[in-house]
Amino acid sequence: MRFLTWLVTTAIALAVAAWVFDGIRFTGPIHGSAEIKHKLLPLLLVALILGLVSATVKPLLKIVSIPFIVLTLGLFLVVINAAMLGLTGWLADGLGIGFHVRGFWTAVGGAIVITLVTWVVDRLIGPDERR
Repeated sequence: MRFLTWLVTTAIALAVAAWVFDGIRFTGPIHGSAEIKHKLLPLLLVALILGLVSATVKPLLKIVSIPFIVLTLGLFLVVINAAMLGLTGWLADGLGIGFHVRGFWTAVGGAIVITLVTWVVDRLIGPDERR
């Protein structure tokens, strides 16, 4: 249940980021039920890829970046999250999923939105569901 909650939360955050930024997009229909039908599976797959990238690459990148994280009082973590989103976009595009992140600053904005939405949804769900 915890994995499913995490997957849906991440998918919601990705959908909000794609809605807020033109540079983050899923290919396919853009209106109505056809959009939901054609983008739901890619959205869940991209959420899964983002989770895998964050679980494998992000810890190594954080260790290597400790001096920058300390120097910027943690703000460099936003750059790391943006890099994870960019890498996710690159991998998803390579796998033919149809998810694109255009540019560094779009990735930074998307990473901030994803972090905020994930935080809000986690607070709304409460501690019992996250176990």
